[in-house]
Amino acid sequence: MAARKKAGAVAADLPQPESQPRQRESAPLRLARRELRIRPTRAEVDLAALRHNLAEVRRGSPRTAVLAMVKADAYGHGAIECGRALERDGVEMFGVALVEEGLLLRDAGIRAPVLLLGGGYEHAPDEVVAAGLTPVLYRPDMVRDFEAAARSAGKRLAVHLEIETGMGRTGAMPGELGALIEALRNAPHLEVEGVLSHFANADLADQAMNRLQLSRYAEALGALQQAGIEPQWRHLSNSAGVLGLPGAHDGDLCNMVRPGIMLYGESPAERLREAARLRPVLSFKTAITHLKRVPAGTPISYGGRWSATRESLIATLPVGYADGYRRELGNAGEALVRGVRASVAGTVCMDMCMLDVTAVPGVALGDEVALIGAQGGERVTAQELASRCGTISYEILCGISARVPRLPVGF
Repeated sequence: MAARKKAGAVAADLPQPESQPRQRESAPLRLARRELRIRPTRAEVDLAALRHNLAEVRRGSPRTAVLAMVKADAYGHGAIECGRALERDGVEMFGVALVEEGLLLRDAGIRAPVLLLGGGYEHAPDEVVAAGLTPVLYRPDMVRDFEAAARSAGKRLAVHLEIETGMGRTGAMPGELGALIEALRNAPHLEVEGVLSHFANADLADQAMNRLQLSRYAEALGALQQAGIEPQWRHLSNSAGVLGLPGAHDGDLCNMVRPGIMLYGESPAERLREAARLRPVLSFKTAITHLKRVPAGTPISYGGRWSATRESLIATLPVGYADGYRRELGNAGEALVRGVRASVAGTVCMDMCMLDVTAVPGVALGDEVALIGAQGGERVTAQELASRCGTISYEILCGISARVPRLPVGF
């Protein structure tokens, strides 16, 4: 009897069935929860630096329009806020890889033309037409599919043609251009607004491939012009082309450039670092959430790959490889605490990593840590992390995961 009474008491504490369905949370409440920031780990995005870098693009390419690359969430910087800032500064067009990326810009209210430069969009012509995105075409079947979608929607669709000149990725080969032109003659709902190719070696000192690609591109333009196709926009130059090949975008052969990484303050090659006065846009920051003093010989993190050689002060940070702070930085990376470089101690974990802060005067719980960015008179760059990981700065920036909030600063 007592046992049954106790069981009844427990049952009474359990949630009871509701007579009415529970109301769903309001949209503002759900949004507030998504934007709630408890963990100190974040990426700060300096929009003033972004605008400065755009001005540097224009300074080096005064006769050309700007197609700003915001694919891959603006190289990890946040496509919506960066896109809005760049649109306010009058960029003529945006470049993305995916239809989904283009739809994100449209949903955010960005109205500038958006060019689809990646693969896969050919499978969604109706969605592309409905959203007013601009596809890149290079096969007759793509022309036919987009013509059908535009005709069905009762619209004229702006398209760009891609010419394969040496990248070996996508684009119409020289021998395929005739069939592409013939397909376009039967596509009255398509307007060829642009023609493009892509430099494969613009970041390298050897210019032979660049000259060959320019020659092939000029020949293709000539063939298109003979067929009566006069595109408004002609473009090859990525960031490396903007910085290292000024003759490739002088307004005659090409009148548009496609800066990507340089907009975000990174050089595409060491040899081009002094070609523009770029300012880093992203700072990757966190804070110390635990401090412990350990005796000499104490192992730290998985596998004990780091051991204290003296009595040491170890800081724990709430950031790890799931946030894009790479595992290769274990025992190799450095971060800034109170303007002092501190080494990563041991293996970087999924959600945490540790620093040896023994030599940081006055270090305290809650101190800000710069994983990428400036503090005091020191700076850790994305390129520095890339060098320590055996990769490029693009991958470091794009690899900062979606669970790290992007906070715009410097409007």
